[in-house]
Amino acid sequence: MSAEEKADRETIAVYDARVSEYAAVFERSEIDPDLVRFMKHLPAEGHVLDLGCGPAQASAVMRDNGFRVDPVDASPGMVALANETHDIHARLATFDDLTAVAAYDGVWANFSLLHARRERFAVHIAAIHTALKPAGVFHIGMKTGEGERRDHLGRRYCYFSEAELRGILEAGGFSVLATSKGRDKGLAGSVDPWITLLSRRT
Repeated sequence: MSAEEKADRETIAVYDARVSEYAAVFERSEIDPDLVRFMKHLPAEGHVLDLGCGPAQASAVMRDNGFRVDPVDASPGMVALANETHDIHARLATFDDLTAVAAYDGVWANFSLLHARRERFAVHIAAIHTALKPAGVFHIGMKTGEGERRDHLGRRYCYFSEAELRGILEAGGFSVLATSKGRDKGLAGSVDPWITLLSRRT
């Protein structure tokens, strides 16, 4: 097993071990403003891939708003919790499993692709572009920074600046429509800067 495969398994193991804690940390009493903005750009009853769905809280909101959702996650624990909580047909899949062609009206990747290997990041963006229908919308949330490293829990992260992310999206055939920025405390307890970008397939 390579070092990269080991890091992947360590990241997944952290989520499997902390499923309930993670769901509690990110439970919301109001709908995420980024999710509201994303849904406004979708056609009625649009088909959405929730890539790295976690407990599928966003998928449940989208389903309740009339969209057809396809929640996927690499953590068996997260998939199990998503289905137990929301009965939403979440399924086990990694970023590399995305092979769909013009299948989705939107892709929601909210703080999931930050666990990809940095050198594979553009490949995953290309796969998302291919999976989207013409003029489909793509939301991505990332922590900002430099390089690639694991946190003290053992999760691997890749970091990009806003300029780098915009460049990757534009080079990958996306037009950025809107951005949001902030700082929040996550599962590891640290307060980190983040950015979300909403873009359209061109």
